[in-house]
Amino acid sequence: MKTLTKELQAAISPEMALNLLKEGNHRFMNNLKANRNLLEQANETSDGQHPFAVILSCIDSRTSAELIFDQGLGDIFSVRIAGNIINEDILGSMEFACKVAGSKIIAVLGHTKCGAVKGACDHVEMGNLTALLSKIQPAIYDEKTETQNRNSSNSDFVEKVAAINVKRTVHAILERSPILKEMIEKGEIKLVGGIHELVTGEVTFYEN
Repeated sequence: MKTLTKELQAAISPEMALNLLKEGNHRFMNNLKANRNLLEQANETSDGQHPFAVILSCIDSRTSAELIFDQGLGDIFSVRIAGNIINEDILGSMEFACKVAGSKIIAVLGHTKCGAVKGACDHVEMGNLTALLSKIQPAIYDEKTETQNRNSSNSDFVEKVAAINVKRTVHAILERSPILKEMIEKGEIKLVGGIHELVTGEVTFYEN
């Protein structure tokens, strides 16, 4: 796989960027890897980087974006925080990635069996984690279909909340970043959400 240059990045459309992620995830699911020299990529990106995507995902150790999308050094900006929530620092990072550095897609990636979502479902309070989990609470209130056992013991409830949380984060990006919203409206970038299934490795995207 070639190291991304400014010219190669510029030639990638937002739709092509989504397909690159889908193709990489397909390789991951089939235990295949694109042939790339990571040390060579480190050298070739030492003077500058031109990633084609920004991935906002959870800190969960099983959800490394570089691995599940089979990407190399210099290919993606990886933003990781428990529960794949949004805040102004992450929004600023995304604005830099797309407006300044030229990335073509933002993907918000949740995952199954998410510990942060489970903690929010159980209304866990612990130090600074309390404020973080409170950002997932609106997704819990939005989930109306499960009326019994609305806690982490109900796996269906947890997965439904995780999906809603991803969609709320996507909506929050549009709502809170005029810069990114304008780029999306102009077709300069794409914004998608998705869920990573830990057992199979498959990523299912929710396209707007």
